Amino acid sequence: MSEDSLINIKINNKEIQVDKNLTVMQACEIAGEEIPRFCYHDKLSIAGNCRMCLVEIEKAPKLASSCTMPLMDGMSIITNSEKVKAGRKGVMEFLLINHPLDCPICDKGGECDLQDQAMYYGFDKSRYQENKRAVDNKNMGPLVNTIMTRCIHCTRCVRFATEVAGVPELGMLGRGENAEITTYLEQSITSELSGNVIDLCPVGALTSKPYQFKARPWELKRTDSIDIFDAVGSNIRIDSRAQEILRVTPRANDLINEEWITDKVRFNYDGYYQQRIDQPYIRKNGTLEPVTWSDAIKSLKQKLKQSKPLSLIGDQVDIETGYAIKKFMKNFGDNNVECRTDNQAIIQNNVESIRFNTPLTEIENADLIIIGGTNPRIEAPIINHKIFKAYNNFAEIFNIGEHLELNYPTHQLGEDLSNLNSEDLKKALKKSKNPLMIIGSGFLSNIQDVKTLKALFEFSYKNKIITEEKNNLNFLTPHASRIGNLLLGNTTNNDCQPLSSINKKDFDIVLSFGSEVIANTDFENLFKIYFGHHGDEGALKADIVLPTPLYTEKYGTFVNIEGRPQEAKKCHNPIGQAKEEWAILKELSNQLSLPYEIESFEDLREELSKNFPELLFWNNVISVQKSYASSDDNQVESCKPTYPISNFYMADVISKNSITMAKCVEEILSKPLLEKSA
Repeated sequence: MSEDSLINIKINNKEIQVDKNLTVMQACEIAGEEIPRFCYHDKLSIAGNCRMCLVEIEKAPKLASSCTMPLMDGMSIITNSEKVKAGRKGVMEFLLINHPLDCPICDKGGECDLQDQAMYYGFDKSRYQENKRAVDNKNMGPLVNTIMTRCIHCTRCVRFATEVAGVPELGMLGRGENAEITTYLEQSITSELSGNVIDLCPVGALTSKPYQFKARPWELKRTDSIDIFDAVGSNIRIDSRAQEILRVTPRANDLINEEWITDKVRFNYDGYYQQRIDQPYIRKNGTLEPVTWSDAIKSLKQKLKQSKPLSLIGDQVDIETGYAIKKFMKNFGDNNVECRTDNQAIIQNNVESIRFNTPLTEIENADLIIIGGTNPRIEAPIINHKIFKAYNNFAEIFNIGEHLELNYPTHQLGEDLSNLNSEDLKKALKKSKNPLMIIGSGFLSNIQDVKTLKALFEFSYKNKIITEEKNNLNFLTPHASRIGNLLLGNTTNNDCQPLSSINKKDFDIVLSFGSEVIANTDFENLFKIYFGHHGDEGALKADIVLPTPLYTEKYGTFVNIEGRPQEAKKCHNPIGQAKEEWAILKELSNQLSLPYEIESFEDLREELSKNFPELLFWNNVISVQKSYASSDDNQVESCKPTYPISNFYMADVISKNSITMAKCVEEILSKPLLEKSA
């Protein structure tokens, strides 16, 4: 902020200096004065239609709405006069004219902005004697419940759908008392971020269908955690009661997810308790039969003796577990651990080749974005939202790969990665001042030679995507465990096609830590041991199945796509006989007389912090020395994409077992394309 932009104003006779580009409401908040509001939200455009934020301005003929009023030098603002209080009480009386008195049965009770403000500005009885308005409830799909008689027409939901979700399916029809918020075509909202309208609604007009009538907020235990259903690392709060999770809501973090989370992490929690593996199983006569832990460990001991195991790490494995696996596997010789079960290509010892190098807050500042081999709308909706913001700032978007149903237009360059060499793109890059490129797993999993990756770096140098000041070449994975386990070194020495390059005949046992690839025919002849919490394809094909906790049932650290470690905290104890992976590996090591100097989770973290200290500096992006790859040949070679996710609502074992996600597939994805895009 420059000195030229500062002005002097008075707020309740207190002199302050503020930026002249702020509104009166923003200036009052800086001064520590709380202004009531319903329509205003700092992440949305200003509507100014609730009038609850009235303030008195010296020499002004009437009260002014503070959210729309710009500042002027020397302005004197009063927020607590009797005139202001009377004005706000009048607004509140009008808002409550048609609002039903159903607070005792409203899911918003205890968290309702209208309820809170009515306590201060409301009357003890209504003077309105006419019939109250009643509005039909709207169909917004399987996630958002509507009781539209409660609606006060703040239009937060409408602005969110248009400005954040990028799916303008909500709007206001009618005028005055006959105005109604509705979906234009009476159908489900198709955005992957639709559930955020529940948090935005300041009354109980929009609430959560799965959470309906389940609990009151004061009954819930609140646990801070992170979203592990993609690699963005959105900050979440998990609300639980006893052993049951009842609700997931966002935590504000402007560096990552702002105030938004995806519908998947918000609503798939009912899948946490379906098809759970709650005790050990051993395959006998072709059938998995329940056994005790001692029998399971004894059987494992016999199999692991004089064997050569291979360990595969799945998509939801925290770095503490990853380190425990690495430590265990060292006892068997080579580093036969692989986390890249989708064959993601990397450049060994080059962190820039595995992560999202642009700070997430800077995506919206790009004036040209190249998307290659990824569908950010379903692989990382928060990233897609930031690309949408860039589009609204007049960025050009180019797509290489399949034609995608995104919420912004793109220039389609073809399906092959070699289309980076197209003339149209070259011309656009010459004009661009801040270009950005995102390469997804669709291409990374099919790259056969590391030269192709190096050529991407060379292309980025040449076109100023990478400069001395910035690195805007980004690699996007949808797997939460991937970056952390790559930083641990849980991968073979193959730059490309690691899983395909492994000679399965060199091994006789495969240990799968939540990885479903063991169901593939490649592993048909290997003895399979599955560590996991849900009975999906991997568990069904395994010879021994061992129950492990969910991310909500233990402490763990995950590193997001930009290299930011964050902690997922324990909400409640594991279900059934589930044991943490490090404890199972400890017991196995003892039985096999192998060294494993870990007695507790605290010991595990302490050893991890000694060997990889940067991985436990939570919320700080891991800094790395510049190690950009180079190639003599800057021509990107041919590569066709294979997209990792086709169904947003059922991309993991938990979501596949969620009844709510199944309803989303039925009511949203099953609609004809013409109907969805109308």
